[in-house]
Amino acid sequence: MMRVLIVDDHAIVRRGLRELLSDEFHGASFGEASDARQALEQLRKKEWDVALLDIALPGKSGLDLLKELRAEWPKLPVLVVSAHPEDQFAVRALKAGAGGYMTKESAPEVLAKAIRKILAGGRYVSPTLAEKLALGVTQDLTRMPHETLSDREYEVMSRIASGKTVTEIAEELSLSAKTISTYRTRVLEKLGVKNSAEIVQYALRNGLVI
Repeated sequence: MMRVLIVDDHAIVRRGLRELLSDEFHGASFGEASDARQALEQLRKKEWDVALLDIALPGKSGLDLLKELRAEWPKLPVLVVSAHPEDQFAVRALKAGAGGYMTKESAPEVLAKAIRKILAGGRYVSPTLAEKLALGVTQDLTRMPHETLSDREYEVMSRIASGKTVTEIAEELSLSAKTISTYRTRVLEKLGVKNSAEIVQYALRNGLVI
């Protein structure tokens, strides 16, 4: 019997994933967590065969949680299921130790395929991203200013680029406005821009807007 831990801050998404997987993996059991703290509690209570992980979690981000999982449970297969486009976060997630990355816009049948692949020890990415990786296109990204951002800085940059204010981002990430302002300052410095409007322009120019 397969044991699946679903980590997502939206209850409707967790339920949807459970229903999809129940149809594909008969007899599977599920656990749920809405943030990193709950996820770690679940992981320490029992063993899991695979974890599905969102990136945009309140408080500690999914990428930060993923790094903790790799350190404490190095053999646990993790599939990142995110609303963020692949071009923004897939390579970061794979480098952080994810076994695969898929967007929430993917067809339902892709989910089971991705899980079977990472359970077998493989890695799952979409055919489009696989082609880019094979061609080495993503290597060019390492020379871009936004690739020097930490995962949290990148997340804040993405939200600013999508039109969110510091206060809104603070609420979404369960952090203080002061902390978000600090991240924003670092983003400005690393991107070599002067204000939020220029962050938006940079993101649009480089195809980074969510």
